[in-house]
Amino acid sequence: MAGTHTTDRTANGPSSAQGDAPALRRLYLVRSGFASVWAVLLFLNASDIGPSTAALLVLYPLFDVAAAVVDARSSRATGAAPGLYVNVVLSALAAAGLAVALASGVPAVLRVWGAWAVVAGIVQLVVALRRRRLGGQGAMIASGSLSVVAGTSFVVMASGAGASLSGVAGYALLGGVFFLASALRLGRVAGSR
Repeated sequence: MAGTHTTDRTANGPSSAQGDAPALRRLYLVRSGFASVWAVLLFLNASDIGPSTAALLVLYPLFDVAAAVVDARSSRATGAAPGLYVNVVLSALAAAGLAVALASGVPAVLRVWGAWAVVAGIVQLVVALRRRRLGGQGAMIASGSLSVVAGTSFVVMASGAGASLSGVAGYALLGGVFFLASALRLGRVAGSR
């Protein structure tokens, strides 16, 4: 779940875009590692909403806020900043919404998470499209698109009898794989320039 910036890198020249690629690659690697560890921890605690599960559920969007702020500050020239700032607001609202939903149980959590995934997926898709000249954005485009689908499925799942948080763990794990794929692709693009 990411946000966007507004300045177009091509106006500043290719060297400006190339300068952001290493920072973006490092951020994607950190996000991949975080998402992977978080997903395993949530999966291990997904059977009920206890204190550790509650903390994990609120932590994820807060981490997304921090990552979007770092991303926005380090890549202003890609034209992604406005979307990234939108993502900061969305993720902060998601953290607050999840904190409230925790008291109502798994279905309420899935509804909030699902709504966040849909809207943040759209924002991520827009940001990735604006950054496509940097390279490594194919996985982010796919991730944003799949986030919309997954978010919708979480909202639908919330109405079913078998509502579970294990799907959220799988969603985060897949997101980590997409961040890793983009980081590796950015590394190859930077190496070939």
